[in-house]
Amino acid sequence: MSGEINWVELPAADTTKARAFYGGLFGWHTTDFGGDYHLVENGPAGAIAPREDDFTHPRVYFATDDADASTKRVHELGGTAEDIQAVPDVGRIVHCRDDQGTPFSLYEPTPRS
Repeated sequence: MSGEINWVELPAADTTKARAFYGGLFGWHTTDFGGDYHLVENGPAGAIAPREDDFTHPRVYFATDDADASTKRVHELGGTAEDIQAVPDVGRIVHCRDDQGTPFSLYEPTPRS
């Protein structure tokens, strides 16, 4: 459903330590997805990812059925959006900021056949 949180990424300076921390706290298990990006297997839909200069807080992804229309609407409402990125076998994502500069992302999953 559009607007629901459908993915969360937790940035970590050391993903090995972060996986141990959240594993110890919540019992999460992770799977390597490549590039030090680790999918959470038995917790919320999301991942533990390497921290970057512009990615220092959890990143929340909201579901959308149409990334193009949602990105257009972000701009109409005074927000900003980066280019839409296609992730093979996953879907389409776009990193945005609302009209006050708060970061969030949109995620349009690939339709399941």
